[in-house]
Amino acid sequence: MITKDITIGELLRTNADVAPILMGAGMHCLGCPASQAESIEDAAAVHGIDADALVEQINRFLEVKA
Repeated sequence: MITKDITIGELLRTNADVAPILMGAGMHCLGCPASQAESIEDAAAVHGIDADALVEQINRFLEVKA
C-alpha cells in the first residue's frame, strides 16, 4: 500500500506498471529528474490532481496486480 508521501521515483522503482496511471492523470514528466524526488502529493498539487484519489487508484491497481 502506498501513501501520498512516496516519491514518484520510489513508486516507479517499486512498480513501473503504475506509469500509465500517472500518465493518464496528466503527469507526463515521469522521466524528469525533478519529478523523481517529488512526492505524489507534491506532484498532484502541481498538476491540479486530487492526491487522495490518485493514491486510491494506484492502490486498487496494486491490489489487483498482487
